[in-house]
Amino acid sequence: MFDGIDGIDWVRLGHAYGSAGDVPGLLRALRSPDEEERQAAFGGLYASIFHQGTRYEASAYAVPFLLELLADPAAPDRELVLYLVTVLAVGHDARWLPQGIPVVELRRVADGGRELLAAKPPPWHGDDETCKEYVEYAYVESLDEADQQRLWAYVELVVYDAVRAGVSVLRELLTDAGPGLRVGAAYALAWFPQDAAGSIPALVAAAGAAVEVDEGEAATALVAAGLLGAAPDAGLLADPRPVIRWAAAVGRARVLGVDADEATVDELLAWTAAVEPGNRPAIGGAEVPFLDGDLNGYAGLSLRLLGPRHAGRAFDALLDRLCVAVGEQALPVAVEALRLAFPGGRLPAGVAGAALAARQRRLVEVLAGSPGAWLIDGVSFGNFASLVGDYGLPRSREAMLAYLDAPAA
Repeated sequence: MFDGIDGIDWVRLGHAYGSAGDVPGLLRALRSPDEEERQAAFGGLYASIFHQGTRYEASAYAVPFLLELLADPAAPDRELVLYLVTVLAVGHDARWLPQGIPVVELRRVADGGRELLAAKPPPWHGDDETCKEYVEYAYVESLDEADQQRLWAYVELVVYDAVRAGVSVLRELLTDAGPGLRVGAAYALAWFPQDAAGSIPALVAAAGAAVEVDEGEAATALVAAGLLGAAPDAGLLADPRPVIRWAAAVGRARVLGVDADEATVDELLAWTAAVEPGNRPAIGGAEVPFLDGDLNGYAGLSLRLLGPRHAGRAFDALLDRLCVAVGEQALPVAVEALRLAFPGGRLPAGVAGAALAARQRRLVEVLAGSPGAWLIDGVSFGNFASLVGDYGLPRSREAMLAYLDAPAA
């Protein structure tokens, strides 16, 4: 286990806190017989090589050793390891849904990033803690915006490709005895479209094996197959279990797009407009992984795949949901509602509330009348305020109310 780990010059690799010299020790600690030590190691790796969703130079070097742990049935806490491997490849999946990862585009954006990474100086690893992050940060900040984008895109792509090398391990986990590993593996496979030919049959088989015994597990495999291009059978839209109907509709919308049948459309609209939280079944202690288990939000995101023919009904459903969605569950709904109401993007400066188009005015009125959407755990939700502000709208509910009441110029 971990052959070659000491042959890597970890000290010269960087992560979120400077030198990655601590990474091999953290990786080894994932095999510790002491649970607290394993948990601490996982937390250390999550914070350093996946810091707030950012991947680093050291992240890709850690992946092969994490895959070794996944492939070893005797390794402890493999569900945690699988989770770490998956987020290293994908980041936060809201960035990619509902279409899936556009790998060709990612490679285009990352072009030139290899040379930029090679020119990066090694991280600080001296005794002065105040300097440990400065060297790398100073280099990144010296680049213009386009080169920074190339650099980070390349870093992410290298990590993604490192995880992709373990697709065969992920497929084997689809038949593991542990339901958490089966669900996690199905979710992970969804993000590697280059390997769809081998993954789709495995996912379809996994969905079939689970559909009568674990609806959440089956739903995860159905959606994963849909993201890779295999539409679930239309008969599943009549299943008595809500989450199976949800998965069938999401998967079919992803594959069929504007040609989706009315039953698929109706199911997505019903889930989007739901005024109560949707069915979020527990699977081995975890929810359906996509979009952190927000089935209603994922259905709302999928509406964009249906094209303009259903835009009016989609907008109505999104507004119904936005009235009751709270915190993070309001984000995907607002993303789609804003996209439909403001197809041209940000409002020009100085446009008064009274001058908004009818659909824009409806949305602004709902935003102003939906206090829960602006809050997370009872405090102001910065991500939501930023999303709304990006369209040139007021960044608080109170300012939105004033904006509506202001007379036209």
